[in-house]
Amino acid sequence: MEETKKKIGFMGLGIMGKAMARNIARAGYPVTVYNRTPGKAAELEASGIRTAPNPKALAGKSDILIAMVTGPEALDELLFGAEGAAQALAAGKIFVNMSTVSPAYTESLGKRLAASGAVFVDAPVSGSKKPALDATLLILAGGPRDTVDELTPLFKTMGKGVVYCGEAGKGSMMKMANNLLLGLMIEGLAETLLFGKAGGLSQEALNEVILNGPLNSPIFQMKIPPLTSGVYEPNFPLKHATKDLKFLLETADNMGVVLPAGQTLLSLFRIGVARKWGDLDIAAISKVLEAINDL
Repeated sequence: MEETKKKIGFMGLGIMGKAMARNIARAGYPVTVYNRTPGKAAELEASGIRTAPNPKALAGKSDILIAMVTGPEALDELLFGAEGAAQALAAGKIFVNMSTVSPAYTESLGKRLAASGAVFVDAPVSGSKKPALDATLLILAGGPRDTVDELTPLFKTMGKGVVYCGEAGKGSMMKMANNLLLGLMIEGLAETLLFGKAGGLSQEALNEVILNGPLNSPIFQMKIPPLTSGVYEPNFPLKHATKDLKFLLETADNMGVVLPAGQTLLSLFRIGVARKWGDLDIAAISKVLEAINDL
């Protein structure tokens, strides 16, 4: 007889979370969801996924509770608010934070949840909207190794693989490192295209050289189309990239590590947010470069 799958509670149905919750349900897990904006659950309800009235009720009926929200403020509200999920966490339950937060916050959160007896795992992801839809995210997991091993079949309903990064907090640290390189690569690509076109090179020739030479990468393949068209549909919104980079640089400062390119990148991102481009994709960093060059 097939082993009964554990009951999953999922909090946060934004760009990433809705697709992730749907993929878990498609794999046969019983899923119940909660979102602070109730309307976002309507599409999942129509496909038979249940909703909970509040985070506490969601945690009470779940064996494994997952959060995928914008950051610490949202997590604090969902876990420790008036009807917060932490009130219903207990021994035998697992709480998984897949949101992007700083390692320091993750470590603090683990200490706050310890009294509940629930096991805490931090498991942010590498990937954006399309990988979430396609269940090809890479899960960056931190926490007790045996619990991460236990969760791996569940994680693989959302992603193509799981990387064990160490104790709780190390998943968030890996996410910070990953996002630093991501931001630098996308800004570098946008800067390269702007430079080449300013020097009279065609977009087509630039694309051909970048995508067919040793510099080619999946992220360049993904971002050259919006950079070419100027249409920045939000797969990874610039405002979220800015928030993540702020966490990253605070972490670096606490460690005594200087990241000069990261500091410059944050300044450029902040210009974009100030110009009201924060809801556009991170590739809209190209608009910032055009603005400061008066193009």
